[in-house]
Amino acid sequence: MDIEAIWVSVELAAFTTLMLFLLGLPFAYWLSVTRWRLKFLLESLVVLPMILPPTVLGFYVLVAIGPMSPLGRAYEHMTGHALAFSFQGLLLASILYSMPFAVRPFAAAFASVDRRLIEASWCLGVSRIRTFLQVACPLSWAGIVTGLVLSFAHTLGEFGVVLMVGGNIPGVTRTISIAIYDEVQAVNYRGAAMASLVLLASSFIALSVTHLLNRKGGHGA
Repeated sequence: MDIEAIWVSVELAAFTTLMLFLLGLPFAYWLSVTRWRLKFLLESLVVLPMILPPTVLGFYVLVAIGPMSPLGRAYEHMTGHALAFSFQGLLLASILYSMPFAVRPFAAAFASVDRRLIEASWCLGVSRIRTFLQVACPLSWAGIVTGLVLSFAHTLGEFGVVLMVGGNIPGVTRTISIAIYDEVQAVNYRGAAMASLVLLASSFIALSVTHLLNRKGGHGA
């Protein structure tokens, strides 16, 4: 079993989940409380990676961070390294690809919070940030944890986007899903089976945790 590939996958999943927590949580809260007429466009963009082929998303991300793009040139100028086919570029693609698995559960949890509690907090002079942290988040903990677990598990098993944006660089962008593909190509089914078992077990545990949290959240409501 390729332990190095497993570590890269775990590291990628952990950083992706952390970034989605920091960025996706306030964004999901805003989606749940805003009355902006065009918010459906943003909601569509969030869900788009779920129905878009991973290779298509990977291609556009690769173009956006490539050496000919403004972002790619700026990053290379600041760091001296290309963003494409790097762990940082792979992280950016993973955040975009796993976004719906975090933002949708976050937003659904926030939407289930009694709107009167949020408005009562505002009327009492509590700032919107404190209301978000002290009222909305504690009441939405099950949905938040569900989004984090799903994001981690989804990122752990990425293949198409990983291969398009990160390539297959051992110790840098070679993840467990790519390792499985390489093992099958090399007709090493034993190695592929062992690596696949890791993803199967992690996916099963993630789904079990989310179902358990949803049951507890439903009973507590």
